[in-house]
Amino acid sequence: MVVDDSAVVRGLVSRQLATDSAIEVVCTASNGEIALREMERHEVDIVVLDIEMPVMDGLTALTRILKSHPHVEVIMASTLTRRNAEVSLKALQLGASDYVAKPETGLAGAAEFQRELVSKIKALGARKPVRAAPAPAAAPAPRNPLAASWPRPPATPASRRVKPQVLAIGASTGGPPALIGLFEALRGAVPQPILLTQHMPATFTALLAEQLSRAGERPCAEAKDGESIEPGRCYVAPGGWHMTVGRAGPTPVIRLNQDPPENFCRPAVDPMLRSIARVYGPAAIAVILTGMGADGAKGCEAISAAGGHFIAQDEATSVVWGMPGAAAATGLADAILPIGEVAPWIRRQVEVGA
Repeated sequence: MVVDDSAVVRGLVSRQLATDSAIEVVCTASNGEIALREMERHEVDIVVLDIEMPVMDGLTALTRILKSHPHVEVIMASTLTRRNAEVSLKALQLGASDYVAKPETGLAGAAEFQRELVSKIKALGARKPVRAAPAPAAAPAPRNPLAASWPRPPATPASRRVKPQVLAIGASTGGPPALIGLFEALRGAVPQPILLTQHMPATFTALLAEQLSRAGERPCAEAKDGESIEPGRCYVAPGGWHMTVGRAGPTPVIRLNQDPPENFCRPAVDPMLRSIARVYGPAAIAVILTGMGADGAKGCEAISAAGGHFIAQDEATSVVWGMPGAAAATGLADAILPIGEVAPWIRRQVEVGA
């Protein structure tokens, strides 16, 4: 279902989605109140929900949709204003699955908007059971049957482990709520600098940094080109820029660039991890959290090849097990963990050699 107070936007988005045979727009609505009524008449898996609407706005509609239809996935759609970014991040904490930023130049001909929306709908839709599928005769297999036996690198004796000097985190769909919980759980536990790449547009990344600063009680801000990387701080890749690490003499520093997107993303996780592997070598640890696509997997291979270590979030606690699944599939992960066990793993790593 497409919910937007603009008839032009509803029609355009519906036509864009209709070009993909895997997606069916079963209904549209001009505000949240009508959307709730439509959901009683149609089987809806995913809602694309505008924020600013008359009668009932998107945030109010979100809470009511999730209360009455808890298994529906909601993608918030908004223009890139600070207020809408704030509302979108709040919506993610309230249970929205993802968001898309409407092009500031209008939706007509916005190929990137269409590509992003279609890919997110498909990624979230892949989590849904096929309605017509018969119930299995036997008990269903675990969501991640390979997790317990996944190949892992041989354990390194603690006496030979290098104390980590940096923590790198990559995330996408479902990332903000997971990150806020993780930073809360890591309060006072990680003296090392944290470098974070979350797939987000500009404006959103600045607000996310503010939220993480409060959650983790540590200085956290969008990274600036050329600034030195200092202990106890968190550096967030700004929307529209790849964040990498270089050196100014012996000092690790932030480098920002606008090289072509990788994995359709800028910022992307892979460039960050590759550069961290080069600069920090075995003193790097990385975490790949929930997200669609495969960004971060090749970077994790570079971290492992340099002697560092990484983990991936498990399927059961991921909104989309794309990025962490791809990282796990390398066979090099130290562990594949539910989100609640990620902070304890990090705590153990940063104490190595202390």
